[in-house]
Amino acid sequence: MAGETPDATPVRERWSSWFDGPLFALCVASVAVVVAGGLVQVSYGAFSMTVAEAWRAVFNPAVVFDRLAWEAFLFGAEVPEMSKQSLIVWNIRLPRVFVAVLVGMNLAVSGAIFQAVTRNELASPFILGVSSGAGLMILLTLVVFSGLATFLPIIAALGGSIAFLIVYAIAWKNGTSPVRLVLAGVIVGTVFQSLQTAMFFFADDIGVVQSAIAWTTGSLTGTDWEQVRMALPWSALAMALALVSSRQLNVLLLGESTAKSLGMNVEKVRFGLSGVAVLAAAASIAVAGIVGFVGLIVPHMVRNIVGTDYKKLVVGCVFAGPALMVGADVGARLGMSVLTGADVQIPVGIVTGLVGGPYFLYLMRRQDEMGEI
Repeated sequence: MAGETPDATPVRERWSSWFDGPLFALCVASVAVVVAGGLVQVSYGAFSMTVAEAWRAVFNPAVVFDRLAWEAFLFGAEVPEMSKQSLIVWNIRLPRVFVAVLVGMNLAVSGAIFQAVTRNELASPFILGVSSGAGLMILLTLVVFSGLATFLPIIAALGGSIAFLIVYAIAWKNGTSPVRLVLAGVIVGTVFQSLQTAMFFFADDIGVVQSAIAWTTGSLTGTDWEQVRMALPWSALAMALALVSSRQLNVLLLGESTAKSLGMNVEKVRFGLSGVAVLAAAASIAVAGIVGFVGLIVPHMVRNIVGTDYKKLVVGCVFAGPALMVGADVGARLGMSVLTGADVQIPVGIVTGLVGGPYFLYLMRRQDEMGEI
């Protein structure tokens, strides 16, 4: 066609070969859910303002296009002068939405990677002991080393990473295998969860217990730009590595012998990809605690829509994970007030569990076989 460069058509064909209609529709629908959920979130709070005032504050060009405001939000500089409504919306309410987006993205992609590494569609970000290690370190810090509570996000992420390394060491026997990794994860998870339960008996302060429950259940209450700044760089790195590694993930699904015949060093690739998944999960644990089911059900939902190609699957999870998380957080924040009239927020992990359980039951009833991909 006149006016096109010789390479334009091949490039367009390469894009269309994987970014097809179902993936595009999933991305558009997910963005719509995130935007709608975000607008609902900013419309309610302790500070009274109308829905119109809240939405005008969200799209206020004096904030949206203010370089100083973004320097304050993303780098911790001093917040410039703005209206009270804009300050409430942008400094208190919107950060919670952004944290939900990052957490949903991280957990969904982490789950998709673990399902490829273990070749098991029942795997989740926490199948290799990440959640149990993080939960134990959270409780240990709150109950025994309360002076370190300021560093709780970092400690939680560190605990998850250490637990993963222990799992890998247990599973190692002249290399690892998906089955040994899963079994080692179950062993470490069981031991660490028992220790978590024991730690509650040493907590004298009910406030410590409530804080620990919030962390181990998963909660976005009280999140602000500090959590966004903490999770954003690690999330960006994990997403980039996951996209770049999509070909290796597809090869792993072919089986260990096939992957080796194609020249892949399976052990190094498996460890490296597991590290990417742990990095993504740790970034979410550091800012929101342990949110269950997102990393388990989102890859399933996306796989049913776009297929098993991991280039499509990772992109789909990047969009669908935030949609589920933002929607669940709307329910966590406003659900009790709608149902009972009580102004009480519940941990978002409870909502994801209530959504994920029935959905997984539906999958189990619909599919004759579940387990190995």
